[in-house]
Amino acid sequence: MTELATERVRVAAATGPEIGASAMVDLVVRESDCASALKLSDDPRDNFPTVFATTRMIALMELAGARILHPLLQSGEMSVGAHVDVSHTAATPIGAKVTARATYRGRDGKLFVFDVIAHDPAGEIGRGTHKRAIVSRARLIAGAAKRR
Repeated sequence: MTELATERVRVAAATGPEIGASAMVDLVVRESDCASALKLSDDPRDNFPTVFATTRMIALMELAGARILHPLLQSGEMSVGAHVDVSHTAATPIGAKVTARATYRGRDGKLFVFDVIAHDPAGEIGRGTHKRAIVSRARLIAGAAKRR
């Protein structure tokens, strides 16, 4: 293993995931998973519909990518999302099962790159790319605390 000059991210050994490795994550949509649950203002024009939220779809895609990296993690490490480029192309109702799949595509420097796709029973609802890094959990938390 090598350390970057910044010592923020450990670059995993060349024996990282096999190209094409994939993981899936399933979720049955509940009201709390819907865009309507995002109450960010009191203005009624800011109310969103009761359909699966883009933020939740992206979270599922990220979790699928993270699971591919689990075998690379050392004690005290975790993987974090660093980049997402995703389109959400279809609405999913409460009660439907959503499946997100991440497929490992390779490296972009210190980042692990994944193709991501999500489906519900009617078909594809989103796709794109996602990048993750492996970092020290303690360093991440300490860095976040400094931003208050």
